[in-house]
Amino acid sequence: MKALHEYTAVELRKLLAEGIITAEGLTRYYLRRIEAYDQPCGLNSVAFFDPTSIRQAQQLDKRRDKRDLPLFGLPILIKDNIDVAGLPTTAGSCVLADNIAVKDAPIVANLRKNGAVILGKTNMTEFANYVADDMPNGFSSRGGQVHCAYDADHDPSGSSTGSAVAVSAGFCAAAVGTDTCFSIVGCANEHGVVGFKPSHGKLSGEGIIPISATMDTAGPITKTVEDAMLIYSGMLDKKVQTQPAHVKGLRLAVNRKGWERNPEELPMRHETLLDALRQDGAAISDVHHDWLEEHSFVLRCEFREDLERYLANKKVRRGTLEAIIRAYKADPEVRMPYGIQILERAMVHDRSLPAYQAAMTLREQTRQSLLEELGDKDACLMMGGTNVMHFAGLPSITIPFYLGEDGVPCGLILYGVDEKRLLAAAQLLGRYCPGVDAPCLTVPNEV
Repeated sequence: MKALHEYTAVELRKLLAEGIITAEGLTRYYLRRIEAYDQPCGLNSVAFFDPTSIRQAQQLDKRRDKRDLPLFGLPILIKDNIDVAGLPTTAGSCVLADNIAVKDAPIVANLRKNGAVILGKTNMTEFANYVADDMPNGFSSRGGQVHCAYDADHDPSGSSTGSAVAVSAGFCAAAVGTDTCFSIVGCANEHGVVGFKPSHGKLSGEGIIPISATMDTAGPITKTVEDAMLIYSGMLDKKVQTQPAHVKGLRLAVNRKGWERNPEELPMRHETLLDALRQDGAAISDVHHDWLEEHSFVLRCEFREDLERYLANKKVRRGTLEAIIRAYKADPEVRMPYGIQILERAMVHDRSLPAYQAAMTLREQTRQSLLEELGDKDACLMMGGTNVMHFAGLPSITIPFYLGEDGVPCGLILYGVDEKRLLAAAQLLGRYCPGVDAPCLTVPNEV
């Protein structure tokens, strides 16, 4: 029998429903595993434990009528910019340490409603990587530095770093992240897991510390695409099903732009995959999608207003961006070791600027163009160099591709115009990928 952390969420759900394991037993297992490996191995992925997690699990075990819930007994970790009742929501910032959530964000409430156990919260890049130009991925003034479980020196990506590392290391059945521009799919890419960013607006953004209401969305980070669909269904409170995709009917677009990491190895792997798909009957065509700098300008113009709207109903000392900046500057060595240039730029931008209106017009034009260009495609394979899917609010997903020569996973990033077709294509393409083994965790000085 496999160790419990090696099972997928779908497999664990079956074991729980059949009574082979209990919700309490599984919760205690993950808590022990986190204690044994997270800090001892220097991963630093978990920020807070929910002190009620054992009680949540016990209450589920007592209710046989709960066994039919889709997420019954599955322990889930939540990114630390999402409200979980009774826990701090700091977005990794020490200046928001007093932001204690009085109620769950709607997506967390839906997870509980569907039977999940909220295990705790994960560390993240501070303010979802929206503080300083040179802040390392995975760093926060409150939580410290998150490290990759495969290689502590590898860039762990951001900002859903802790969530991706926790799934990679086997610390939960699944985790929740947020994504504004590659924060879910980029993190999943570096940690050998699946990250799904839904279409913008499908999930509620209430109770989540924002960067941009126009660009932000939460999403699941899991072991498999099937797990992602299961957790996404729970977050949405509506079952997400796909029709099986067949390679002979697959219509795949390919965006052939440059890719910085593994400049020789990754393109070769991509071409081998595409050749195999062509041989089996897939229709493959090229598209050309550039990187759009207007995306960053929209964030800059929306951040202050959206952040202050979130903080307006919170009992916090610092309810404005100006007050937060003052707090950083009051203790710069501890609170802002990399500066706060991004926050300062956001102070002088807002939605009233003509350039913001122009960027939003471009966003809608880009969205319509992509809907037309990719409307008959199941997915588009990103070979690097574009953010159009994030700018236009389209869904994207990363699936594990292979373990690189550097010993670190590399994922396959897909985007499209239809969630169900994209998820089905990801399931199909996963069968063509070599896959990635989980990291081997060893505590220093431990045999």
